[in-house]
Amino acid sequence: MEAIWIYQFRLIIIGDSTVGKSCLLRRFTEGKFADFSDPTVGVDFFARLVEIEPGKRIKLQLWDTAGQERFRSITRSYYRNSVGGLLVFDVTNRRSFQQVKNWLDEAKMHVQPFQIVLMLVGHKCDLGLQRQVTREEAEKLALACGMKYIEASAKDAINVEESFTILTRDIYELVKRGEINIQENWEGVKSGFIPNVVHSSEEAVKPGRRCPC
Repeated sequence: MEAIWIYQFRLIIIGDSTVGKSCLLRRFTEGKFADFSDPTVGVDFFARLVEIEPGKRIKLQLWDTAGQERFRSITRSYYRNSVGGLLVFDVTNRRSFQQVKNWLDEAKMHVQPFQIVLMLVGHKCDLGLQRQVTREEAEKLALACGMKYIEASAKDAINVEESFTILTRDIYELVKRGEINIQENWEGVKSGFIPNVVHSSEEAVKPGRRCPC
């Protein structure tokens, strides 16, 4: 039986090449980890349902983008239809951390006129002895840029689930408060279908809505 979802959110995963974006997605969607994976060419697609409240599921459509410069013109076209995303750097690669601000600026520029909610993810936190970026400086950057910060490891399954669910809940709260709305010709948020059930209290009091009973 097909699972029912109340909203669909499109999320984009961005960051430099080799920071482990595809590994995070495969751990989250398939529960698997591979020590070696081919670099993403252009954009790959994944999907998963997340239950944010009892009986309330969000369908996540996940876009895994290539970090190499030669593919940036392709990936830029996907920003506009994303409502949120993970901005990933490698805690053992300082250059990937230094590129965070550039990725953030690019996302904000290409998502216009819509809003995007981003979370900063310090990946490969299991490699403590190779760390080049401290948690404190990553948290400071995230705070300055208006993002939440979390450290994760796809290899050891640390905070992978949490990275996606926290971001999903934050977007859901903005949707409930009316700060992010479903809009025509925008794929970032789509309404699902639940027979005889409205999606929010706001919908229930709309003029002209009749009881489905």
